[in-house]
Amino acid sequence: MNYQWNWRVFLEQSPNGGGAYGYLLAVGLANTVAATLLIFVLALTLGTAVGVLRTHPSRKAQAAGRIYVEVFRNIPLIVQLFIWYFVLPELLPKAPGEWVKQWEAAPFFTVVIGIGCYMAARVGEQLRSGIQALARGQQLAAAALGMTLSQSYRYVLLPRAFRITWPMLTTDAMGTVKATSIGLTIGFVELTAQAHSMQEFSFRVFEAFLAALTIYVILNFVIVTVMRRFERRLELPGFGGK
Repeated sequence: MNYQWNWRVFLEQSPNGGGAYGYLLAVGLANTVAATLLIFVLALTLGTAVGVLRTHPSRKAQAAGRIYVEVFRNIPLIVQLFIWYFVLPELLPKAPGEWVKQWEAAPFFTVVIGIGCYMAARVGEQLRSGIQALARGQQLAAAALGMTLSQSYRYVLLPRAFRITWPMLTTDAMGTVKATSIGLTIGFVELTAQAHSMQEFSFRVFEAFLAALTIYVILNFVIVTVMRRFERRLELPGFGGK
């Protein structure tokens, strides 16, 4: 029996009253994009701090960075989301805990914080490798110019390390988009969750997930294009530029 495709299903109204199926997918896409942007900002910010700790001369700072990386990198992401969403509110005082449980935006921010902290461990390790790949003479030259350790990181080490690790950050940005789909397990209404809801109500499995697949491909293509443009702007003549 041949499958009867029905692309008009995206114009049909969902029985849950949320609008047409196509509109619901658009809402899921918007939530996915918003979460991805916030996650990437958090991962870059926190990951930079972790990368600095991992390469800091202080052994205590190195140990703190190593502990962070090992904890967040070795625990499965879905387990981390469950801990943030289900366990953390139980550890808070009663009033704040009850407020968090009833907060409508809790799934969204749980995804942002949970995946952001997880991706920060990856970014931190990439920056560590980028900093360690630099010639030691650069840090010595910064010290000879009278720069403090923080200034040498800010003006010399981190700018060069980001140029080295930018292609890996592009991969992480694409991975972040796909990782947001795990949020459906805690009630985050992103693209995959909307496609799943659509196929349950309309019984149009292929149309729903083929649409989601196409949107993911386009979204990741946009990310690659934007990140490559940034990569070209970050290139330094004589240092790996084409």
